[in-house]
Amino acid sequence: MTEKHNFIRVRGARQHNLKNVDIDIPREQLVVMTGLSGSGKSSLAFDTIYAEGQRRYVESLSAYARQFLELMGKPDVDLIEGLSPAISIEQKTTSKNPRSTVGTVTEIHDYMRLLWARVGIPYSPVTGLPIESQTISQMVDKLVALPEGERIMLLAPVVRGRKGEYKKEIAEWQRQGFQRLKIDGELYAIEDAPALDKKFKHDIDIVVDRIVTKDGLEGRYADSLQTALGLADGLAVAEWLKPAEGETETRTLIFSERFACPVSGFTITEIEPRLFSFNNPFGACPKCDGLGVKLAFDADLVVPDRDKTLHAGAIAPWSRGQSPLYTQTLQALSLHYGFSMDKPWRELPASAHKTILQGTGSEKIKFVYDDNARKYEVSKPFEGIMPNLERRWRETDSAWVREELGRYQSETPCDACGGKRLKPEALAVKVGTADIAEISELSISKAFLWFSTLEDSLTEKQMTIARRILKEITDRLRFLNNVGLEYLNMSRASGTLSGGESQRIRLASQIGSGLTGVLYVLDEPSIGLHQRDNTRLLESLQGLRDLGNSVLVVEHDEEAILTADYVIDMGPGAGAHGGMVRAEGTPEQVMANPDSLTGQYLTGTR
Repeated sequence: MTEKHNFIRVRGARQHNLKNVDIDIPREQLVVMTGLSGSGKSSLAFDTIYAEGQRRYVESLSAYARQFLELMGKPDVDLIEGLSPAISIEQKTTSKNPRSTVGTVTEIHDYMRLLWARVGIPYSPVTGLPIESQTISQMVDKLVALPEGERIMLLAPVVRGRKGEYKKEIAEWQRQGFQRLKIDGELYAIEDAPALDKKFKHDIDIVVDRIVTKDGLEGRYADSLQTALGLADGLAVAEWLKPAEGETETRTLIFSERFACPVSGFTITEIEPRLFSFNNPFGACPKCDGLGVKLAFDADLVVPDRDKTLHAGAIAPWSRGQSPLYTQTLQALSLHYGFSMDKPWRELPASAHKTILQGTGSEKIKFVYDDNARKYEVSKPFEGIMPNLERRWRETDSAWVREELGRYQSETPCDACGGKRLKPEALAVKVGTADIAEISELSISKAFLWFSTLEDSLTEKQMTIARRILKEITDRLRFLNNVGLEYLNMSRASGTLSGGESQRIRLASQIGSGLTGVLYVLDEPSIGLHQRDNTRLLESLQGLRDLGNSVLVVEHDEEAILTADYVIDMGPGAGAHGGMVRAEGTPEQVMANPDSLTGQYLTGTR
């Protein structure tokens, strides 16, 4: 490298409060920029050097690629030379999306999905035994066992929730002699198949055979199943032509050459990575849509103060309105069941709590209402405050009513998946003895241990498949351990992370990417760190430097300044009184410089 290119040369930087700053910053070193808050550190590091590095990199891309990227303004600077493509790692950079977790942000969850899809073994949730694939003779036996006279279609599910037009495929199926298709739930003659919008996901089944069940059809069943399984990668579906009496859903039997429980009939259609994604409808729990929690009315929010009486407004949603009808409803209940309106809520019997909150079932109560205009009586069951709130929430179109009722809701784990976010089919697949959600619940240090010792519980064939995937997972977990994040769970929502945690997650993923020749700009990464973690963080930054990158850190921390290869001290004051380089050089040179405020603090003279 020539002498000229050993530095990032900045000339005439005037961004924000910078006063025509000229500086040469050494490349491929750990450079710490320090000084008072407001002295121009971030203006030089982020708004000048990073902004220009990013802008030049984006401008080098094609016009097509640039339209997807944010265009950055040109900073107020005469010249910058020796720049590399720049990556900034700021605080609060993680997504607040409830679907984003530590596992998805670090991509560990993506590799885990691949691992479970490739070496996972499905277990029946009923018997607890591994699910075996079905043979054609077992499938035929199931069809033979059906009552005589059942009208069924045998379908080959060739497309499942995928985008596309499928014109060529439909023409090919027609050429092969198939006459009917079921597209997105509707039956069509194959020549009348509608044009499909390639932007939307579609389901397509080929109707292989239509059968009225009776004795002696074993050969026909076997032939048709063989055809369907060949078309749909080992899958076939028997679907009744019309629902049974009293049923609204069409009955179906799924046959898989791969996985079905012979006892319960529990079937997993296909084991692929998207089955283990809670952000994909194919894998997400259908009840909570993969969020793991649902909003429900909370009795503790409906009755926030248990020392209040019913007369004094113990029932919060009913105490806010001015209508006397609420009070008259409670009075009728207290008369019927013999509890007092003037006793604190906590002193009322449990039966009164249950009646008021959950209702009286089918038992009728005599209510007397007087709304000043007229007085009337009515006998009817009381629906209960919780069902009443749920009904109003469900039926209203008013955003204001929803906001009002939302005060009494809290997040509770989804009762279908227990907060695991995934379908039962995904949770039935295990690697070792654990499903993917159980491992996501582990802390990073425990997960690292689990994946490191997984080899003992896998067969040689499984290890051949899993070895590369396990390396990617353990590498990423090791980097997270090294930056002091071993206590985080992989299922932790990224919106709940602190600024320092989210910054170190990005730092770990950058170390893992192994890039070289990049300029990294970091914003006070040591904030909120224990001294032990701070040391590990600095080791990680030195690791980035040792890969051949330039690392520029805006920092106040003493240990970081003393560890740096090069220090730039901005000042002397803040705002209009700052924006100048007061001292630069190795930490020793800065400490020896009488103009450096930071140097005076480091030597202890101040």
